Amino acid sequence: MKETLRPGASKTKRLTVDRDRTISFMGEEGRVYATPSLVRDVEQTCRHLLIDHADPGEESVGMEISLRHLAPTLLDMEVEIVVTVVAVDGRKVMFEIAAKDEVEPIATSTHTRFVVDVAKRQERLKAKAAKRAAARAE
Repeated sequence: MKETLRPGASKTKRLTVDRDRTISFMGEEGRVYATPSLVRDVEQTCRHLLIDHADPGEESVGMEISLRHLAPTLLDMEVEIVVTVVAVDGRKVMFEIAAKDEVEPIATSTHTRFVVDVAKRQERLKAKAAKRAAARAE
């Protein structure tokens, strides 16, 4: 990670709630921004902030998220998600998030991500896959 990653670093994402981001189980009139889609958009915004400060070969993975979805957002409404770094502890980065639509605040969140070395992570994943294969062969 570059030294530029410090508390106070912030990124804003603006998006339109498209059909793929909405729930369908309440019918067409009830299509609103789905909580899982909101969580994904929060995580991706935090990840993109970290990419701006990453060294070559680094990436980040989510560790923890706590989200309060406060209000519904209608299909085709504009949303603004603001993520702000509140703490950096080695490779662990903590964020506070605020999201609003055209009318009102829609979510508050905290999120923690861990910066990883991609090559080392892939080796760990290969080792885990080998353990799984060995356990299944028994």
